[in-house]
This record gives sequence, structure tokens and C-alpha cells, in this order.
Amino acid sequence: MSTRPSSIRNLPWAVVKDGAARRHVYRRNIDLFLKDGRIVEITPAGARKQEANEPALDGSGLLALPGLVNIHSHPTTEPGYRGVREDHGVPEQQMTGLIERLQAFRLGDDGREAAATMSYSEMLRAGTTTACDVTVPFDGWLETMARSGMRFYASPTFASARWGMSAPQTVTWKWDEAAGLAAFDKAQAVMADAETHNSRRLDAMVFPAQIDTVSPELFALARTHADDTGRRFSTHIGQSVVEVREMIRRHNMTPIQWAHARGLLKDDTILAHCILLDDHPQINWHTRKDLDLIADAGASVAHCPQPFARYGLAMDHIGRYRTRGVNVGLGTDCAPHNLIEEMRLAIVAGRLMSANIASLDTGGAFEAATLGGAAALGRDDLGALAPGMAADIVLVDLAHPLMQPARDPLRSFVFHAADRAVQTVLVDGEVVLANATPVHLDPTAAMERLAEAQARMIKDTVKHDYRNRPGDEISPLSLPVH
Repeated sequence: MSTRPSSIRNLPWAVVKDGAARRHVYRRNIDLFLKDGRIVEITPAGARKQEANEPALDGSGLLALPGLVNIHSHPTTEPGYRGVREDHGVPEQQMTGLIERLQAFRLGDDGREAAATMSYSEMLRAGTTTACDVTVPFDGWLETMARSGMRFYASPTFASARWGMSAPQTVTWKWDEAAGLAAFDKAQAVMADAETHNSRRLDAMVFPAQIDTVSPELFALARTHADDTGRRFSTHIGQSVVEVREMIRRHNMTPIQWAHARGLLKDDTILAHCILLDDHPQINWHTRKDLDLIADAGASVAHCPQPFARYGLAMDHIGRYRTRGVNVGLGTDCAPHNLIEEMRLAIVAGRLMSANIASLDTGGAFEAATLGGAAALGRDDLGALAPGMAADIVLVDLAHPLMQPARDPLRSFVFHAADRAVQTVLVDGEVVLANATPVHLDPTAAMERLAEAQARMIKDTVKHDYRNRPGDEISPLSLPVH
């Protein structure tokens, strides 16, 4: 297989952009022509004779899709919580386990590099070609991103406070303004390094960590920095009832209303999660204006249904956001970093919350995972297959049993086969996943390193937890060991 093919021939199915419209359509029996990392032409299959020395991929029996765009993820930590977080929640905090987990479980940098390798491999196997990686930066982070062959938006976080607890029902915020400013300085340096990296596939996003852990002053500096540099701006917001109640306690307004009042909501803003609006059933604040504020600002929402569904929480509902005109993209947030599964869950959760099968369909979910994510990042060259677009392409095996019968291959892909049918992934015209295996990453070697790091993390919770509990007490095994 050529690592940089100039064409993909004889594709029986492809999802391509519908002219100038912001939507996808099927095309049957086509050839894709690539040059310098771009799609240059889409023709009927066989319309152009294949030259003897042409480095072509055989698309027979394959479905071609645009690469998926993951606009919110934590790849460097979340695999370390595998086997820890799935059933973990705190009833006194409306079931979220986020705050208890982050104050107790801390993965070391060696484990984070291994987690990143495993996560990026998961992303490629699930057809993701562009991702936003949100984390506290560490040595080797950018190099691991670049080695994957994917496109990344490095999103180094910074905050003025760290969550703590003094009891299950009591969350605390430990403020350190100087540390927040230092972290912001470091984040600026890391973002600059990403944008000048010789891989040419790294970009950057300004990411103050959470709406409730960053001071107004630091938010203002971060917003100004994004404006001055032209970088996208994002933060976690509307992700827990604890957060919403705290922001109302501080400011007598919801997090969205406070962000609007501080000038944080703009058309380059990505609101990570943004589930708990003023009219959400778990909030039911007396106002009904959060969704309008988001839509009127032109801000985007990064919807990550899986981590919240585990707590019994869901957006109410994705179809309503989209109908109001809010651009919604998808993210994975936690492991597994499988955007196909997020599409499926977004559809199902949206239908459950709305009691309406039309809340979100397969085409709409795929649009969110591609065109929606690209729009959130301000990238009109990603998320679709069309001449002039980046050659970020996913090839799916139509012969996989879970893809058959392939009457509607996109539905078969999202609802049935998912990552199991992904065969080949190209980014910038280069093959970075071949025969369902990452070309540049070694996840097998990373597994052992991560297992060792996770064991240390679980052992060390006694040093960090507010009650000095061992990790196995905070998150016991799903079954007893006899």
C-alpha cells in the first residue's frame, strides 16, 4: 500500500459534500484524486485511466467517509481511569464523580504519555482525523501528537483554583491566583510551540479549565489572548449541578449568563458539554434564556454524551439546540475515544430526552461529527469530501458482517459496525491507519506502562483524597474477589 496515494479507485459508496450546501450526500461508484494533501477531483469510477505507475488505493468494497472531528477529549488521562470511573459517582453531588475523582486520582506523566498513545490509536481506529486534546501539558505531549499522524488542537489548560472536598456533600475551591497566571504563561508557550511544530498538523486552542475554577481576571486575559491571536476559545461549562449552583451562589446567574455578561461568548467559542442550561430538568432555574444567549452569540457546543449518560444525565436535547441554530459538534471526553459510539449515543439520548425519534437522525449525528466540528474550529477545509478539502479520509469495509446488508451504509456504520469496520485512515493524504492498525503508534507497548501508572495512581489516592481513602475504596471492583 502506498503511504501517499494519488487516487482511491472504484469506491462503490462515498459520503461527499453536496455542492455549496452544508450537508452530505451519497455518491455511488466514484474515484477520488489526491494531491499535496488535498482532494483535487471526484469522478465517476474509471472515467480517468489509471496509469501504470500511479500510486492508487483500491477502493473496491469500501465506503469512503470524511475524517471525523473530535472537538473535546482528554486522551492523556482518561485511559488511566479505565476500570475506575464507569460506575463511580457521588449521590450527594447529583451522581457526578468528576470532583471526587479529580481530587483523589492523579496519573503521573509517564502514564499520561502511555495513555495518549493508546487514546490516539483508539481515535484513528474509530475514524477520527482531527481532535482537540485538553490537558495540563507535560513533556513529550506535542511529540506524541505529531507522531500519531493526526491533526490536533493542543489545548493546554490553566486555572485559578483546584477542586477539593470536605465531605461528600461539600465541594471546596482552593484558590491560587499566582499559580493560575503561571499556568497561563506556560499554556501560551505550549500553544506557540504547537503552531510552529514541523509536523504542520498541530494547532492550538485557548482553554481556561472550568467556568467555576478560573477567576474573572484570568478569564479576561484568556479571552483577550484568543482575540489577539485568532485562536479558538473554550472552557468546561454546564457540566455539573455543583458547578451551576456554585455560579448562581456567586453571581445570581447561571454559568452561561455569567459567561455572556463577561464577554466570553463569541463565534469562536466552543462550550464544552454545556448540558445544564437554565431550563434543564435538573436545574429548572427561573430564567429561560441560556440557549438563546448561545445561539445569538454564534458559539458552538461540544457535545460528549457518554460520560454524562453514565451519571444518568443527558442534554435536553441535541435536536433543540440544533433547531435553535446552535452549531453542535461532538467530542469523546473520556475513554473509549470512539466518536462513532458518541454519534450513536447522541441519537439515542436525544430521542429519549425529547420523546421524539426525529430529534436527531443518523445524517444529523454524522454532520455534527464532521461539518459541525469543522465549523466549531473555523475550518472550512475539514469534515467533508469535496475538491479543495483536506484529504482526511476514512475507508470502511463494506464486507464486514456488521455492515451487511449495506442498504444504507452510514446507518450500518453508526448503529452496528462502528470502529470494527474501519480499515484505512488518511490524514493530509498520508495513510496513518492501515489494515486497522496505526502506522506510527505502538499502543501495545503503551498498555504495560499505563497499567503500572494506574496501579500507582490507585495506591496513591491515600495521599490526595480528603478522607485518605485507598483507590479501591473510592471505586471498588464491579465484582468481589473470592
